[in-house]
Amino acid sequence: MEWIRSYDHLLLGSYQTVHIEGCLKDFFSNLFSRPLAGKLNQPYKLNLTNYPDEDIILLFYFYSISGIQGNDHGFDFDSFKLIEKQKDTQMLFKMIKRRIFLQILLVAVITTFSGLDLLGQKERSEVPDNYKWDLKPLYASDEAWESSKVKLVGALPVIESFKGTLSRSAKDLYKCLDYLSGIEKEASRLYGYSSMNSDLDTRDMKYSSMTKELQQIFSDFSARASFVNPEILGMDWQKIEQFMKDEPKLEIYRKGLKDIFHEKEHTLSQGEERIMALAGLISGIPSSTFNTFSNAEMPSPEVTLSTGEKVLLTSSGYNLYRGTSNRADRELVFKTFWGNYKNFEASYGEMLYGSIMTDIFSSKARNYTSSLEAALYPNNIPEAVYHSLIENVNKNLPAFHRYLAIKKRMLNVDTLKYLDLYAPVVKDVKLKFTYEEAKALVLKALAPMGSEYVSVVKKALDERWIDVMPTTAKSSGAYSNDAGYDIHPYILLNYNDLYSDVSTLAHELGHTMHSYFANKTQPYPTADYPTFVAEVASTFNEVLLFKEMMKEISDDDVRLSLLMSWLDQYKGTIFRQTQFAEFELSTHDAAEKGEPLTGEFLSDLYEKQVKKYYGHDKGVCYVDDYISMEWAFIPHFYRRFYVYQYSTSFTASISLAERVMNKEKGALENYLRFLSSGGSDYPIELLKKAGVDMTTSAPFDKTIAAMNSIMDEIEKILVKKEALKSKK
Repeated sequence: MEWIRSYDHLLLGSYQTVHIEGCLKDFFSNLFSRPLAGKLNQPYKLNLTNYPDEDIILLFYFYSISGIQGNDHGFDFDSFKLIEKQKDTQMLFKMIKRRIFLQILLVAVITTFSGLDLLGQKERSEVPDNYKWDLKPLYASDEAWESSKVKLVGALPVIESFKGTLSRSAKDLYKCLDYLSGIEKEASRLYGYSSMNSDLDTRDMKYSSMTKELQQIFSDFSARASFVNPEILGMDWQKIEQFMKDEPKLEIYRKGLKDIFHEKEHTLSQGEERIMALAGLISGIPSSTFNTFSNAEMPSPEVTLSTGEKVLLTSSGYNLYRGTSNRADRELVFKTFWGNYKNFEASYGEMLYGSIMTDIFSSKARNYTSSLEAALYPNNIPEAVYHSLIENVNKNLPAFHRYLAIKKRMLNVDTLKYLDLYAPVVKDVKLKFTYEEAKALVLKALAPMGSEYVSVVKKALDERWIDVMPTTAKSSGAYSNDAGYDIHPYILLNYNDLYSDVSTLAHELGHTMHSYFANKTQPYPTADYPTFVAEVASTFNEVLLFKEMMKEISDDDVRLSLLMSWLDQYKGTIFRQTQFAEFELSTHDAAEKGEPLTGEFLSDLYEKQVKKYYGHDKGVCYVDDYISMEWAFIPHFYRRFYVYQYSTSFTASISLAERVMNKEKGALENYLRFLSSGGSDYPIELLKKAGVDMTTSAPFDKTIAAMNSIMDEIEKILVKKEALKSKK
């Protein structure tokens, strides 16, 4: 429903309050049974301080469902109490959840590489205006924002006037949903403005305070709208159908109403929902503890590299120095970093165990057979899709081992070790692109998408939809935010002239175009797309960029660099994320069978799985014992069954991009229709209409075939280079 959509932004704003993810997830599931997958609307960066995304989501989820659910991450508990009466607000939260999840997803992935964002930073005053956001279309000034916020607050009490009227007539139901939708839409816009401004200078507490203020307003809204779901579920579907015939304007709420009934059997009584909401006060603690401890309190070790340089191995420091070209330095970095984590194995075990038990509690309370079912059911995703992904990846580990063999060959080492995986394999190849060059390259790469698509991309590039340059205290990473449904999405970048930055630009433009077409075509209630499909458009654009680069470049060293970079995407998105998904499933299965998940248990489990994936026992890649602690580093494990969607989105995008590039009949039209469909259907059905069936192995088979094709080309170049070297 429309009215739920804005909250997604609100929630997004509290990136630090990540608990929303879980809460919203469930809440939405209850309410609209949609995933929080929306667009990357806002960075989860809240000024709410180091709270994991999933915590915020959980928080809102609980609040939405019962009322107070979801306050785990620094959310104001008192404000959440207002949500206690919001059981029916689930619809709203559900929509929010979709957006938050997506954002969280992107943000989480991006922050992994945020260590490079500090390079080349300038003061914001030094950056030309054409490289900065123009947020005036959202609000002309802070004063205009304040005025709109005051009006929003004044509109909240009116919500209660709809109580007891929803089943009276079609017009009464429509009036309520339309009113709530309008509030949600404006709230989303308010949140987008404050959170995006906050991201430009994270030191400025002004916008952080504005964002926190909105979160409290959101809680009030949830509490006041808590009657909606129960009243709707008090009717039967036949009556809802008749209402939609009597009042055609209700049709735009069909999907949201269907979602509510879809999850009816998992919606509890008002009293039980209240208890679930109260549980939300503590359910986000594991995630928030993880985030605070990992990012703020755990001591970071220092090492001295072979150059004499002393470096502090924070998370970003590890991400940066694990790829150093000196193998001895890499070994020192890996051993020291993971050895430090080992010191806190028991504590990390308690944190993750607490998060998993929260998932199990929620799933059992809502009468699901498992945590996996509870995570997938709201989006109508068959559990077979999850299991099939793991089975297909395990069946195709030989392709992954072929990739590892290429790494070994290019590094010229007798034994490939896990610590070698991030090392540069092509020397002295530095692709540099100014931002203007990147714009031209991306436009050329996206030409196959047709004139309308390209013209909108050009507007995004030229009309200040994008904040381009890294500046002091600016939020790291990148994201796409569509807080202004009837305006246009915004993109945050930290562009440093690297090819990876060009790829990031294409990636974020994919999200932006997905949001743009969905917002243009769909009414507000169905514009948000599910998390399951959120990464399809972004990866699709990366495929087109890669193909264009391969047409442009003839130099073997540069081609080799690009091919390996793209191949690394397969490794990181298909195999690594599925390895995480399998680990996550194993941990939940063990806990559901009554196994106490200690840090030692989790390390043993993780070590076995990583050694299986990397062919340790087959001599493919040696995995040192200290890698067993890597599970403790992954924030996504605190977002219930989320990571598998990276893999499914990637495989779907590979199939769709191939069809478009091969100019298959109807391929482009079907893809653009997919972008325009937003959240008007369940994710599996959306992808089927686009031309890919994720309930079969066909998309995965095509992805592996494409991967092997890349490795074929790499090996041809290596043979050629080795032949030339032998002649010398």
